[in-house]
Amino acid sequence: MLTEKQNYLMTLAGEVPEWVPRNLYASPGHAPATAWMAPGFLNEKRTPEGGFDIWGVEYVTTKETGYMALPKPGQFILDDIRKWRDVIKAPDISHIDWERMAKKDLERVDREQTAVSAAIHVGYFQQLMNFMGFTEGLCAMIEEPDEVMELFEYMNKFYMEVCSKFRDYYKPDVWSITDDTATANNPFISVEMYREMVKPFHAREASFGREMGIPIDMHNCGRCEDFIDDWLDFGVCCWNPAQVMNDLEGIKKKYGNRLVLEGCWDSSGPVGWPDATEEMVREQVRKCIDTFAPGGGFVFWASTYGAPDDQAFLNKCRWITEEYDAYGRTFYKK
Repeated sequence: MLTEKQNYLMTLAGEVPEWVPRNLYASPGHAPATAWMAPGFLNEKRTPEGGFDIWGVEYVTTKETGYMALPKPGQFILDDIRKWRDVIKAPDISHIDWERMAKKDLERVDREQTAVSAAIHVGYFQQLMNFMGFTEGLCAMIEEPDEVMELFEYMNKFYMEVCSKFRDYYKPDVWSITDDTATANNPFISVEMYREMVKPFHAREASFGREMGIPIDMHNCGRCEDFIDDWLDFGVCCWNPAQVMNDLEGIKKKYGNRLVLEGCWDSSGPVGWPDATEEMVREQVRKCIDTFAPGGGFVFWASTYGAPDDQAFLNKCRWITEEYDAYGRTFYKK
């Protein structure tokens, strides 16, 4: 019998799977199809309350958002891009026992059933905003592009070493690139600026996936469809969370299964509101699958947010899972 992992990887390869795969979340009686993973040391200073990343940025979370983290307001560590060399210091990783760390990190994953995705870091654009905030970060990209590029080169040199070790010791099934370069309405930066200042570093990291011959996934929130052709240039074959402010139906028609859409769920719409009804949530699950699953090229990923002990949140999670199980897992057998 096909495993969740095999069914998911079939989809990423452009084939029509036996059932609609589901990203990250497991259904009762089934293993999760995917697990995102980064080397453990990158997150050792993070806590449920936020903590710090390896660069020294402090984060805060809220229970009401399920402990999603953002940089602590007013605590940005870099206020002048020209002084980044005094502030931004890559950690020394020469002492790390990669074999031991990989074994520990992978203990929670059944590699026969679940595909491991290499999700190393949040991205170059996003990390710059975490360092400086959006006002100063965007101004730096316009006013001091050479300094920004030198900072990105410095970060990339560190991350390329991390990627190399991750490839050798974790042996992932999917290579993931992450960077949130867009708002809900438009990209933060032009396509030209992306191509000049950010894309080269995405492409360098994607080279590990190309050399391994494994699928390359792109995580980019917001209305970021402007960048799709550039992603395809460096080997991307799937995109999450493919949010609904993009022309998803047009994108599916244009690219077909060359670009697998993972998500397509209106998490900020009525089904994400606290008073969403069971009927509304279940109907949206079916509508999402009906719209994007025909012919393959689709991975279901419905996200909802709330406090882990909020019954309304728990109900929505259950309704989504039950409807996905009843509808998505039989979709291609109809």
